[in-house]
Amino acid sequence: METKKSLFKKLSDICSSTVIFATNTSYLNINEIAASTPHPERVIGLHFFSPAHIMKLLEVIKTDTVSNEVLATGFTLGKRLRKVPVLSGVCDGFIGNRILANYRKQCDYMLEDGAAPQEIDEALRNFGMAMGPFEMQDMAGLDIGWANRKRLAPQERYVKIADKLCELGRFGQKTGSGWYEYPNGARKGVPDPIVEQIIADERAAAGITPQMFTMQEIQTRILDAMISEGQKILDEGIARSASDIDMVMILGYGFPRWRGGPMFMASNK
Repeated sequence: METKKSLFKKLSDICSSTVIFATNTSYLNINEIAASTPHPERVIGLHFFSPAHIMKLLEVIKTDTVSNEVLATGFTLGKRLRKVPVLSGVCDGFIGNRILANYRKQCDYMLEDGAAPQEIDEALRNFGMAMGPFEMQDMAGLDIGWANRKRLAPQERYVKIADKLCELGRFGQKTGSGWYEYPNGARKGVPDPIVEQIIADERAAAGITPQMFTMQEIQTRILDAMISEGQKILDEGIARSASDIDMVMILGYGFPRWRGGPMFMASNK
């Protein structure tokens, strides 16, 4: 945060009055960044999704002080880049990462309660997701989520398994191991006994007797978590519509488009 604020303030001193300052942050409060500049109306969030040259989604983050002209320019830029811009208000994680964080917690809970990473990933792939949550973490890098968890004080049940992996330097594909092992630079991971032992140790430390989860139970629990957080985002006015949330989940997180999105599924239950 301090680096971003310092940079934006320096740029404000040397750039012309028409320059727009856009940040690609996934979690930092853009209202705070804007407030540190002489012209907060020129600060906007443009949240691209990894890998940015492929993913179509662009979350355009509207701060409390951004001008309509700057906001419109953000949407125009997104379209020129052949992205699909979706408006989001400022909150931790914006629309997509906020929902992701919420359903990922449920994945961690099920993991500690008895499910294996590959079981959860398989259930989500069979549901129609492009990849499972643990596969996705390995692709994006476990260190990103680790840094965010250290930034936030735990306020509810906290599962330490991912932290244990990061402490061992297991950050995913880029380090050759994460939730899975990637021998000889392989792109597809294989289950790792080290991870299985860490999970078993954490279950024992928490006094948890492992239970079985069916594929349907895993899918339902994760979908319900998406819908619940999506409704909160709507109620808070972070997203303009349920369809915007569905667009974010389909284009940014691999939700199966033939299912219409989590909010569409909720409205048709």
